[in-house]
Amino acid sequence: MILHAISLLGVRASYVLDADVLVAAMRSGRGASRQLLLGALDRRFELLLSVPLMLEYEAVLTRPEHLAACGLSAGEVERVLDDLASVARPVRLAFRWRPRLSDANDEMVLETAVNGNADAIVTFNQRDFEEARRQFDCAVILPREALERTRRSNP
Repeated sequence: MILHAISLLGVRASYVLDADVLVAAMRSGRGASRQLLLGALDRRFELLLSVPLMLEYEAVLTRPEHLAACGLSAGEVERVLDDLASVARPVRLAFRWRPRLSDANDEMVLETAVNGNADAIVTFNQRDFEEARRQFDCAVILPREALERTRRSNP
């Protein structure tokens, strides 16, 4: 409801992207995840990043299976991450909320979202973030939903 009202006002939403969204964006030139990546680089929404989350992105995206699937080198992936870092709003993790989630690797996504007062966490793993949705009243949406909302607020 709040995200819908924000999009109607033309205010840029702030999102934290789970690593699975970036993996999908790098592995496929089509789809909502790639469009969100491009939207972040074009500043169509406010991307929130923390140091631990960036380290997680790097660790996941430079795995050999992901590099092979997307046809990029580790250096090229790092340049994409550098570009994301240059447009993102850095989030200082003033509070740690661990452990809250069933997957320890998702904790840094949640901490970035809560500390950065994100409008939503964008992920394919919505079930993993169910506790965050309840406990922190944080929206957890699919990339397709984030893309639709971004397009409505950036005609």
